[in-house]
Amino acid sequence: MAQVSSRESRRWAAYGRGAIVALCVLAAVLNDAAFQGRHQAPVMATALVCGAALLVPRLRWPAAPLLVTVATAWWGSLLLPMLAVALYDLAVDRRARVAVACAVAALSANLLGYRATSLWTGQSYASTVFLPVLAVLVGLWLGSRRRLLTALAADVEHLRIEAQLREEAARIAERSRIAAEMHDVLAHRLSLIALHTGVLATKSDTLPAPVAERLGLLRTTSVEALTDLRDVLGVLRDHDTTPTGAALTPMMREVGELADEARAVGQRIELTTDGLPERAPTTHRLAVYRIVQEALTNARKHADGAPVTVRIDYGPPTTLVEVSNPPGTPRTDTVGSGYGLVGLRERVTALGGHLNSGPAGAGAWRLAARIPHPAGIEQNGTRT
Repeated sequence: MAQVSSRESRRWAAYGRGAIVALCVLAAVLNDAAFQGRHQAPVMATALVCGAALLVPRLRWPAAPLLVTVATAWWGSLLLPMLAVALYDLAVDRRARVAVACAVAALSANLLGYRATSLWTGQSYASTVFLPVLAVLVGLWLGSRRRLLTALAADVEHLRIEAQLREEAARIAERSRIAAEMHDVLAHRLSLIALHTGVLATKSDTLPAPVAERLGLLRTTSVEALTDLRDVLGVLRDHDTTPTGAALTPMMREVGELADEARAVGQRIELTTDGLPERAPTTHRLAVYRIVQEALTNARKHADGAPVTVRIDYGPPTTLVEVSNPPGTPRTDTVGSGYGLVGLRERVTALGGHLNSGPAGAGAWRLAARIPHPAGIEQNGTRT
């Protein structure tokens, strides 16, 4: 859309330039007619040649300024408007010194020749110099404005691309975090399956042959699945903080621990929980933890000292979480990436839910998420 608009703008600019040059040619002919048509044919031919040079982009530099300067020096006031167009082009292209040199050359040569169409006959010196000076000044101003707009447009485009890259990086980071969490959780559960089936396999002598065979197959499959899971997702773990060869343990943490940590640093937290966390899928519990963690962090940054209300309902049929806080004092000693909510939205959307954040009235802030449970989850969650 922007490219189409730019092409339309350039096309209309070309039409406007052609109209101005045509008016300059017509003015040269009419001015000559005012001298009883004394030089009408040569003036018309010269004006047409100069006009063609001014209209063809490849001839504008250096052919057009040279032709128009020489023609103005010879024909004087008849071609002065065309000289103004040439000087304007030079000034727009940041060739102000060349423009001044062309103007001085044309005016000086015409003065020395002192022809009947002289620029210095029947008019004041001020009016003779005014049009070239005006053309140079307008050209310098418009050229600077165009370059400024081009630079601003380039900066805006760079900022847009940078914002897209940062947002994409936040999404990728959140997906990697989800994969790492699931790696820990699934690896722990598969390890338990392999462990228990291994213990039962040691008593295979007391079990029927088909049962012992199934236990062996189950243990082999669970060990292979655990190995595959480690190979595929293990690279997503933070190798700087996880010792090599360390046993995999679940990273599951409860929101209550997070609230206690926030209270320990002086944050006022009111936590209300409905339903049992165990009734919600593991992915939901991880998402709830991350949502509350991000909300408490943002509250400390932007509303320091304000009480924070956290409400969680593990359902089923849906997992609901809402964090709100009234306005407070923003802190100036912390700097964030600004893309935490982008990662949370990516996580919640991947689970089929919705996340909303924004003002809640009276300067308060609210972060809420709704994540539906997968089909088959028990629908009679216990309220606590």
